[in-house]
Amino acid sequence: MKVTERFSFILLVAGLGFFAFSIAVMAFLPWLNLKDIPMRSVEDLAKNVPIEFYDLSSRYPEQFKRYFGDVNSASYAKVLRLGRDTYVAEACWHCHSQYVRPISNEDIRFGDVSIPDEYQNELQLPPLFGTRRVGPDLTREGGKRPNDWHVAHFYNPREVVPTSVMPRYPWFFDSSEKPNERGLAIIAYVQWLGKSREGLTAPEKMIYPGCSACSIFGEKYKEVHIHEKEKK
Repeated sequence: MKVTERFSFILLVAGLGFFAFSIAVMAFLPWLNLKDIPMRSVEDLAKNVPIEFYDLSSRYPEQFKRYFGDVNSASYAKVLRLGRDTYVAEACWHCHSQYVRPISNEDIRFGDVSIPDEYQNELQLPPLFGTRRVGPDLTREGGKRPNDWHVAHFYNPREVVPTSVMPRYPWFFDSSEKPNERGLAIIAYVQWLGKSREGLTAPEKMIYPGCSACSIFGEKYKEVHIHEKEKK
């Protein structure tokens, strides 16, 4: 065997060896660390029904009753599954991440750094880490803003965030401009994000009365809206 051929063979074997080593490090070792953490089902997650879900049922009783029935763990599990499916189908993960990294002061902007435990559930299979951040990270979005803000945001994003490049989602609304089944589901899902983990520290917030988006929906939506405090 020539020297060059022998050297090429050594490089090939070394390359395959490093490839196998990378699989072991990036696949097997994480599994080894996570295998003892129980995988939580959607039904487990839905046992604690948040106040935002009750709020949706009271704001849109006709639509809520038609699509999901009464407020309980079963209906909440149903809405979470549909909401996640809608989030994936509409490619929300393409512009929004669901992972707060321990760098660049992301915990100040988005809340506590993500940990493996909060991804050990069926709604994170596969994890929706995202590919980039055209919009903000949504890992801690649950409860950060009221339901009516999200309704207005999906109806016309620029009414609440003038610089937003997010498209409108008119197909989330019925002929009376109230959220339909998918609209209610994705709002409930977004309001769930971050609630699978206890003891979180949310980003600092400020409260402002009113919102320009309320003009879309009338007087009954003119309530307090929560916005992130700008960091100087």
